[in-house]
Order: sequence, then C-alpha cells, then structure tokens
Amino acid sequence: MTTTLSSRWPVPPLDGYTVDDLFTLPDLPPHTQLIDGSLVFVSPQRLFHSTTIDLLVTGLRSTAPAEVKVRRQMTVVLDRRNGAEPDVSVVRTEAVTEPDVNRYRAADVLLAVEVVSPDSEARDHGAKPRKYATAGIPHFWLVEMTGTDQHPVVRVYELDPVTKAYALTGIHHDRLKTGVPFPVDVDISAEALAAL
Repeated sequence: MTTTLSSRWPVPPLDGYTVDDLFTLPDLPPHTQLIDGSLVFVSPQRLFHSTTIDLLVTGLRSTAPAEVKVRRQMTVVLDRRNGAEPDVSVVRTEAVTEPDVNRYRAADVLLAVEVVSPDSEARDHGAKPRKYATAGIPHFWLVEMTGTDQHPVVRVYELDPVTKAYALTGIHHDRLKTGVPFPVDVDISAEALAAL
C-alpha cells in the first residue's frame, strides 16, 4: 500500500533560507523560526511553557514604562539568515508601528526571554543567546523549570560591551527582582504559576 503525503516539505535553497523566505514561504507552521538559514519548527507547547510565558508577560507589562512594549512570540530579525522568535520580548515603543507588524529588528529589542522546553533546550542554551548577543540585544533571560514544585528559575544576563557576550547577573527562584531593562518585580513562585 502506498501512502501519499497531503503536504510537501519545502526544499531549501543551496545556500539556505533567508529572513525574506521566512515571511514569504506559503503554509509554514505557526512559530517557525530561521536559525543559520534553516527552518526550525516547534513542538506543541507544554503547560509549564505557556503559563510561564503568561506569568512573565503579565509581570513585565505591569511595570513597563511607556517607552517599551512587551510582546509574546514575535519574530526578531537578527541578520539575513536568522529570524528567531523569543518567547517574550521587550521592544522600543516606536518599533510598534501598526497592528499587522510581524517582526522586529534586533536593534529595537531590549530584552529577549527564552522559556526552555525539551525540544528547544540546545537552541535556548547555545545558539540563540549567542545570536542575540551578536545582534546587540542588551538583555537576555533564560527560564527553566526547577525543584520538586516545578516552578520557574530565571537566569538574568546582560550584554558585556567588551566581549560582546552575555554575563550572568542573577539567578531568581521565587521572585524576579531586577532593575534592567527597567525595574521589574515579579512573583515567579510555584503558587503564582499555579494561580494562572
């Protein structure tokens, strides 16, 4: 018995895809990213991933100054061959120009946040932070599940202007309190997560 596929996978160009391709190829799955010219498809979200994003977006929006906007899962163009989609981004307000905007430039992003999932662990620990740093995004947070009560732990990084790499500035377990990119104070305890 022969099985036919109802859809056809796109065939990559010899030199890989570009960001222009990411936005013009038809029928790509939602939240497709471009890393080093390759399309990256994401797995369905787990509850921890989704609720942690909600917790951070709500917390950041509650204290964000008028000069910035907090966005969830929007593509950030890092360079011609990289269009990553941080789970949460803080962008300059002037970059939010119209309701149908579908990407931001790295120069407009002050913070990129990745909530680690089993399928994204290698990218979230390695490739993406390096690419965010190279693109000049000043702040990066890496969020993982920890402890027996399975609540988030947030590692906060700041871009070192000399090395052009991220330096760890704090590890937050029950409360995320930092002064950058603006004053932030978010309850990230297991109880706060369970309340969502």
